Amino acid sequence: MRILALDHGSKRIGVAVSDELKMIAQPLEFIPASPFPDVLARLRELIRQHEVESILIGMPRNMDGSYGPAASTVREFAALVGDAVAIPIRTWDERLTSVQANRFLAQANVRGRKRRERVDQTAAALLLQSYLDSLSTD
Repeated sequence: MRILALDHGSKRIGVAVSDELKMIAQPLEFIPASPFPDVLARLRELIRQHEVESILIGMPRNMDGSYGPAASTVREFAALVGDAVAIPIRTWDERLTSVQANRFLAQANVRGRKRRERVDQTAAALLLQSYLDSLSTD
């Protein structure tokens, strides 16, 4: 069973998935953030296709650790997803994942439209890898 990670944005939702051993995160795709019924349909399909046991959603936090307005939006999104799927939902600190994803893609010479398309799924993979790394230290 795998973990699916979501990097929620206003336009796109980045998606990443773990391997079966829950050691390595892999960017998967991005889903347009609206219409919401299409988001849920795609998530259900990915859950089935990848045999997902739980979903990890990036929780935006300020640099001081506090929660800002974006966190409220993600909490609402997580609640709606939780109501729509029958697997556990967990949030995880996503501070700087988009910045790291942009740097990574820049170093890989990914430019323009391709970078915009890949940054969300790369951020989701960084988020998931952070979570997976924390599991191995427990």
